[in-house]
Amino acid sequence: MCVLKSIEGLKHLEANNFLLIAGPCVVENETITHRIAQSIKDIAEKYAIPFVFKASYRKANRTRLDSFTGIGDEKALEILGKIRQDYEIPVITDVHSPLDVELAKHYVDVLQIPAFLCRQTDLLLAAGNSGLVVNIKKGQFASPESMKFAVEKVTCTGNKKVMLTERGTTFGYHDLVVDFRGIPTMKAIGYPVIVDLTHSNQQPNQTSGVTGGQPALIDTMGKAAIAVGADGIFVETHPDPAKALSDGANMLQLNLLDNLIARLLRIRRAIT
Repeated sequence: MCVLKSIEGLKHLEANNFLLIAGPCVVENETITHRIAQSIKDIAEKYAIPFVFKASYRKANRTRLDSFTGIGDEKALEILGKIRQDYEIPVITDVHSPLDVELAKHYVDVLQIPAFLCRQTDLLLAAGNSGLVVNIKKGQFASPESMKFAVEKVTCTGNKKVMLTERGTTFGYHDLVVDFRGIPTMKAIGYPVIVDLTHSNQQPNQTSGVTGGQPALIDTMGKAAIAVGADGIFVETHPDPAKALSDGANMLQLNLLDNLIARLLRIRRAIT
């Protein structure tokens, strides 16, 4: 996972551990975002796991018009920048356009390309030109093999700091499945592969206009991901998912994260 060496804050941690990308779906307010960041940092340090804090500063892809999208771009990014500085941890956030890249790159260490935008050439080029690490989520419609073309759009800028994230493939209208054969396939492209344990358990396109999920399967998905050699896991987490303002139906309750990491580490050590 040589890309991790380029992320400030990860260099001193045990290199053989998998990467943890974790945090709330979106910045809801300063207090709860700091609380989640501190809790995850404590767990990461306990297990010597490389950790990147994740939160979207804006949700641009909600189904319903009245869904929560954020507290304001500048305000949310300032909170992420403060977490980055106060806790000395790298931060990742989503970007949806080249303009987003220009705005967000000053506050974070990693730019995340949403799955449904993994073919957007101008966005991938802008992310690559930022010089930051770029995490590309595999589209729900994309094959593992095809992700090499998304990677090439970033690396043609001279930026080789790329990660790929599996987050499930569309299965009918209302479900996703993960084909774990895709993990070694994407690893063969030559960059770290992360498995998103929460969005892979989503049940999208519900008639209510609010995405459902199966958080009880996060543990199962995590065990499978580590067992097949994933380089890291992505987990959205919240102290009270039922009250989360976005994607609460598939998030992990924060007090369950420690035990999840402990179990996954046992599998990691068994296969290395």
